[in-house]
Amino acid sequence: MPLGPCRVVETPDMPIILPDGTRLSARMWIPEGSGRKPVPAILEYLPYRKRDGTCARDMLTHPYFASHGYACIRVDLRGTGDSEGVMTDEYTPQELADGVEVINWISAQYWCSGQVGIMGISWGGFNGLQLAALQPEPLKAVITLCSTADRFADDIHFKGGCLLNENLGWGATMLAYSSLAPDRAVVAAKWRDMWRERLEVNPFLAAKWLRHQRRDAYWRHGSVCEDFSAIQAPVLAIGGWGDGYKNTVQNLLENLSVPVKGIIGPWIHKYPHMATPEPRIGFLQEALRWWDRWLKGIETGVEQDPDLRLYLMQSEPPQQSYTTRKGRWVAQDFRNAPRLALHLGAGVLGDRPEPFSLPIDSPADTGRDSGEYCAIWQGPDLPGDQRRDDAQSLCFDGAPLPQPLAIVGAPEITLTLSSNAPVAQIAVRLNDVHPDGQVSRITYGVLNLTHRQSAAQPEPMPLQTPVTLRLKLDQIAYELPAGHRLRLSVSNAYWPLVWPAPTASCLTLVGGQVALPLLAETGEPVVFLPPEAAPEWDVITLRAASNQRETRHDPQTGLTTLEIIDDFGAVEDGDHGLITDTIAREWWQIHPQDPLSARGKTHWSTVLKRENWCLRTESFCHMHSDRENFYLSARVEAYESDKLVFSKDYKEVIARDCL
Repeated sequence: MPLGPCRVVETPDMPIILPDGTRLSARMWIPEGSGRKPVPAILEYLPYRKRDGTCARDMLTHPYFASHGYACIRVDLRGTGDSEGVMTDEYTPQELADGVEVINWISAQYWCSGQVGIMGISWGGFNGLQLAALQPEPLKAVITLCSTADRFADDIHFKGGCLLNENLGWGATMLAYSSLAPDRAVVAAKWRDMWRERLEVNPFLAAKWLRHQRRDAYWRHGSVCEDFSAIQAPVLAIGGWGDGYKNTVQNLLENLSVPVKGIIGPWIHKYPHMATPEPRIGFLQEALRWWDRWLKGIETGVEQDPDLRLYLMQSEPPQQSYTTRKGRWVAQDFRNAPRLALHLGAGVLGDRPEPFSLPIDSPADTGRDSGEYCAIWQGPDLPGDQRRDDAQSLCFDGAPLPQPLAIVGAPEITLTLSSNAPVAQIAVRLNDVHPDGQVSRITYGVLNLTHRQSAAQPEPMPLQTPVTLRLKLDQIAYELPAGHRLRLSVSNAYWPLVWPAPTASCLTLVGGQVALPLLAETGEPVVFLPPEAAPEWDVITLRAASNQRETRHDPQTGLTTLEIIDDFGAVEDGDHGLITDTIAREWWQIHPQDPLSARGKTHWSTVLKRENWCLRTESFCHMHSDRENFYLSARVEAYESDKLVFSKDYKEVIARDCL
């Protein structure tokens, strides 16, 4: 694939010594001759192990930027990968303070012009915005992908005040990642002491996160929405309709006062030059335009780009995984988009309100076809056919559309309902009903009814008293063709996406309205170059990766179980020879008539191996609840040459707080 004019020099392990003496490990790609003619720098700052975890994408991306005249520095966070110290949580003051030190260190190097940009996806997208809000002087530009401005309302922990099961799932992921040793070939004899320190201190983050069930100071820290004005560096924000972080791009566009542009494609949680579903775009070329403008002062025209470029997906039969999504690129005038108001009647979605009173009494396993909160592992993780979930929900159908309807933005839902339980939840889905009966989920939202007025001060629902509440569904760009029907589906359970309320509830819905934001094209053309990249990672595949997702119903016990197996395969780095082998497993189980039967269980197996050196970790997590408490447990086992050398157990009992 094409590279730029500069020859690239790589440093696999560059030390960055922090003021407290901790050594961070960085991988650097730098244009040859930068010592004579300093260049701007691009930082990516992550816990996901540059030596093995992010190699595939790092090799496609950073050498490309370096070949176009940038020093690219990929840094392992304190306590991760080959960096010293310990990691205690995500986005801690220590992590951010270290990040500021790293930015200042980079800007002071003889090969750096003093201008620094930061780029990242997910964790790196989060802390890129957070570091920008701290305003280190050398930081001049940001590219953030698949990130959030609000850690409580729009991350993997809580959504609409409901507990996402991804809280346990990602907590298990981090328990596994954080239990891994540094590479012996990098840190030499220190590897065993560094590994032991990590294992002893490694936190069970799922429990730490669950202790904060309200939007308190813990979540306000690192949420840049607390003060958007603190971000003074221009921001390019990118997202994907198949990702969990659909709302950040427009949130930043509406609130930042610095130059900001947004791009949203059909993608899952991946960089757009390597993402699925296609079409991919020339992300690296777009990023270069951004860096050249704000780090080199070159007029590249980025300021004249449409504020929001997005991919308008066209209706297709529902699938849990797509190779390509049909659609087209548009420039959306989100500030002046028209809105269509629809009203709920007795099972009808129409132009005028009609009186009705209907129960919402869904089985606890409603939501089996919701898909993953955040599709990331390239498996069958997207929402499937919604007919089964709709059969267990209260549905309102519109008439067949006389002409195409393009929904672009965040639909707003107003519902008037009462509850027979003080703690209850709803899941609201906007669906596309195909003429043949298949149903595709367009977008959705969930709400813990105790959070209907405040996420910081939740209040129990008054019993059998009608309450009017509002919620926004996730941002989307989706076009229904003529002849299809629009459906609003409402349930009071959404398993296994969110943890159930403590008791089975019955809600009574007596009124509602839907406000749909529509397509408002600016008329500006949207054309992206095809994707370019540096040469792929030199890797030897020892076992191919595979992904499985299966839902089973046991007729004897009545239990519904979702089993997910993500086998990341076994590979050997063709350069330095490190072998990695990882398998992740999840099980989510519930009885349709008993919300307290809910169980979540995970098991991760990881191997690091090279000649005469073999380390393995096994990590296990489990969660269940009763009406008063959540019960979480975890165990980490560490093996050296198949001999158990360390184990640690975690047990937590956490009171439910209006949840």
